[in-house]
Amino acid sequence: MKLHTLKPAAGSTKTNKRLGRGQGSNRGGTSTRGHKGAQSRSGYSRKVGFEGGQMPLQRRLPKFGFNNIHRVEYKPINLQDIQKLVDAFNVTAIDLEVLRTHGLVGKNDLVKILANGELTANVQIKAHAFSKTAIEAIEKAGGKHEIINK
Repeated sequence: MKLHTLKPAAGSTKTNKRLGRGQGSNRGGTSTRGHKGAQSRSGYSRKVGFEGGQMPLQRRLPKFGFNNIHRVEYKPINLQDIQKLVDAFNVTAIDLEVLRTHGLVGKNDLVKILANGELTANVQIKAHAFSKTAIEAIEKAGGKHEIINK
């Protein structure tokens, strides 16, 4: 196989209609736009969602729901993930930098530690938020938790 021999699958591509290219184009003088009216003119654009005067879908359906603009979105990290980190890399202190380098959180993520799984290691954990049960589990294992300001 060579790059210059590559072609799309048969029937997967179509050639575009070449409109307004004279009488020889088999599209006639109106170029498939019909006679007169806004749609036949250049520069015409239909409004997004316009349905020919019929009540548009976005106005037919009722409004519902609520978006809280003050919602704080946390990236959840479970205790089982922290235990895996400790087992694999022998880490004693876990902060955002450690979580980032191991691909568990992104650069701008806020992190909340949740209590899913079991933690047996004595670890110091720094995060933006902790669940109550996660704090209990960390302290039970002999570790410490520290809340970071956002």
